[in-house]
Amino acid sequence: MTTDEFLGKENFTVQTKTVSESCPSNIALIKYWGKYKDQIPANPSVSFTLNHCKTNTEMEFLANEPFSVQTFLSGNEEVKFAEKIEKYFKNIEKYLPWILKGKYIIRTENTFPHSSGIASSASGFGAIAKCLMTLDKEFSGKTSEDESLRKASFLARLGSGSACRSLYNGLVVWGKSDEVEGSSDLFAVKYSDDEIHPVFKDFNDWVLLIHEGVKSVSSTVGHGLMNTNPYAERRFQEARENFVPMKEILKSGNMEEFIKLVEHEALTLHAMMMMSEPAFILMKTGTLEVINKIWDFRRETKLPLFFTLDAGANVHLLFPNNGSEEQIKSFIEAELLQHTQKNGVVKDVMKF
Repeated sequence: MTTDEFLGKENFTVQTKTVSESCPSNIALIKYWGKYKDQIPANPSVSFTLNHCKTNTEMEFLANEPFSVQTFLSGNEEVKFAEKIEKYFKNIEKYLPWILKGKYIIRTENTFPHSSGIASSASGFGAIAKCLMTLDKEFSGKTSEDESLRKASFLARLGSGSACRSLYNGLVVWGKSDEVEGSSDLFAVKYSDDEIHPVFKDFNDWVLLIHEGVKSVSSTVGHGLMNTNPYAERRFQEARENFVPMKEILKSGNMEEFIKLVEHEALTLHAMMMMSEPAFILMKTGTLEVINKIWDFRRETKLPLFFTLDAGANVHLLFPNNGSEEQIKSFIEAELLQHTQKNGVVKDVMKF
């Protein structure tokens, strides 16, 4: 499917409407880090979609008024975010020709705390894209559910790259890979449930809030630094190559190899930032202490507690619901929470 196939229909009738949609966040296992023009990923990625950490969005469209956007986050008006959404809407007009034919009032709330290491841009733009497609079905005629979801993923990508993965539950792939049929740089696709061992379909993701402030570098800047990183091309190739063992791991249920690959991907993301110019160290002391304790715990108990990291200091603790989760939870509460700022932890699951 090409970009042209997402172009909007010219015949439409706008009317005042209010729609509401919800979209979860996601956490990448094989990381996307580095992009080209129009939010095209430099390498494919695969993620788990969360269940509880969501953005709930209400979009009020006032037809035939001068185009403008007002945004409210948890009841507070956010002017800067409104400016960002206005620019976004103008950029996607060719895909939704009616989009500038009215005024928008957007009210949004997250079910998780700000600056928690959970991607609010992914869930936020995912929810906005779903709202837009709901309006589009009203104004431009009905489309199939699959087509609507694919276009929502396409539109979400143009707002925030990783947002395109949040439109689907379970394991999701974004970026062209020979290992995943139908995969594309333009939108995400759901990884076939039939190709996933049951052990990977019921997982916990507890996010330790090591640092609750603003990150030292934004994701946009971080992606841009890959343009001059001397190791970037090798990293992009490695991510593509990692889909080969990941595909076999997901099918066989090999937890040991899964842990090794997911942790390697997380550390590689941070290594890329340390080798950029300028360099950034995104981990905090607590991050390193948690990682070392996880490794010690796993050596001593052989239990499948492991981690992944986003582009920040907070740690995503991953562990399956396979009978050992209570012992793992007790360890987290007794040994790891002390390394957070305020005993902060966000508990979510990846279940499908």
